[in-house]
Amino acid sequence: MTTHGPTGKTNDTTSYRGDDTQGLRVRRQVLGDAYVDESLKNADSFTAPLQDYLNTNCWGIPWVRPGLELRMRSAITLAVLVAGGKTSEIRAHTRGALRNGLSPEEIQEIFLHLAVYVGVPSAVEAFRAAQPIVAEWVAAPRDSVS
Repeated sequence: MTTHGPTGKTNDTTSYRGDDTQGLRVRRQVLGDAYVDESLKNADSFTAPLQDYLNTNCWGIPWVRPGLELRMRSAITLAVLVAGGKTSEIRAHTRGALRNGLSPEEIQEIFLHLAVYVGVPSAVEAFRAAQPIVAEWVAAPRDSVS
């Protein structure tokens, strides 16, 4: 089945066909090849258009704009995800924040700072979501973490 995606591109909704767009490139840079490959592999006829949308609109536009480094974008993204209670995305973006140069201590401080502004329960959930990712990061040699 072929549809027109949100970007006006034609989408083959029977399988996701990744390409070398800026969005896909920065998505891989931030989240890692293993995470992105898994997301693309799991796409089906229902979710393939979402992958196109994410690559183009979520990664290809805001993450490649000039003016902020990826490190700062990661800090902002974590803050917004904590405020919104998006636990599963906090996990993914904690790894991305580490890959973009935030330290575990800086992530910890972001979450503690947010406790005041978005509530302690949100900060508790953020720590719970991020803890295994941070522990894996700290334990792994830098070149083997994807």
